[in-house]
Amino acid sequence: MNKLTKVGLSALCGSLASVSAANAGDMTVTGGVDMSWMSKGGGSAVTGNPIGMGSNLTFKGSGELDNGWTFDLTVAMLNNDAYSNTNVTVDMGGVGKININSGNSGNGIDAFDDKMPTAWEEPWGMGLGTGIYLVRGVGPQSNVMYTTPTAAGITLTAAVAPDMGSADVADKASGVSDDGTGRGYDATININPSLGTEVLSGLNLFVGAHMSENWNQTAELNNRYEGVGGITLDIGPISLGYGVSGVSTGNTLTASDEDYYKNHMYGISFNVNDDLSVSYGYHDSQQGLVNPGTRGTIITKVTSMQIAYTMGGASLRYAQAEVDNAAYQTDSQYDKDARVLSVSLAF
Repeated sequence: MNKLTKVGLSALCGSLASVSAANAGDMTVTGGVDMSWMSKGGGSAVTGNPIGMGSNLTFKGSGELDNGWTFDLTVAMLNNDAYSNTNVTVDMGGVGKININSGNSGNGIDAFDDKMPTAWEEPWGMGLGTGIYLVRGVGPQSNVMYTTPTAAGITLTAAVAPDMGSADVADKASGVSDDGTGRGYDATININPSLGTEVLSGLNLFVGAHMSENWNQTAELNNRYEGVGGITLDIGPISLGYGVSGVSTGNTLTASDEDYYKNHMYGISFNVNDDLSVSYGYHDSQQGLVNPGTRGTIITKVTSMQIAYTMGGASLRYAQAEVDNAAYQTDSQYDKDARVLSVSLAF
């Protein structure tokens, strides 16, 4: 890890440097690289060059205000040094936290799209092109989220995106979406009802909901609604999870348009020791059209078995994944499988 210390307000806030030179903060840079070997099979899958590589850098800054509040900045850079996202969190102590988020998809119900336990990745995250439609809420948009302090094991969040579908923008600018969408609203609740007991310490319940405003009368769009809920439980080295989610798209005009999605998911992982873990995960998604006709509904199903071993700053992972009816298509070419071997190095 490379650490840059004593970054003054002049580096962070321009003209605000005159407030107090004593309010210096810290900035750290962390990064890593992932190298993989993939083998695809089934359907019309073609592996081609199986060698893949991804890298990332994360810049994190922190500081403290005179009243004791703290703030954190995170800027993420992904492959080829491409900008990914920025978010700022202001921790107001007993009052809660405010997060201003631009593009990292970690706010609102997007953080709950698949919370099932896993040794490495979600079942649909193995590069198979599953096409599974997940809940998103305001996560992909520029948004602001408030998080309450945790009380009696309960944490609430509320998030708003002023314009759904508009691009992330720089300061002193604005983003406009002309697709007929307005504000988006998310609310979540996470509960750990342990009440100080050991037997319930590993139990977590989560629920989230989203609503987007739509007023595109030409396309006859209704408001969009999304929801997610589930439960996870840690029992010693074993973690279990089950969840459901759904999307009502608001489409009403074209018969072939997607009307809704209904998802089910579960997972189980086992920590053999502090370094070795194995898991099995399942996720299915049912797509319904405005007028399904003879097509009916189609369910995309994904399963994945995974194993991960950690050696200090290095991780070795292996996954075998299968998808049926990828991207809600029933042709045999959409039944695919893959095997992925990955090495990750962190610094």
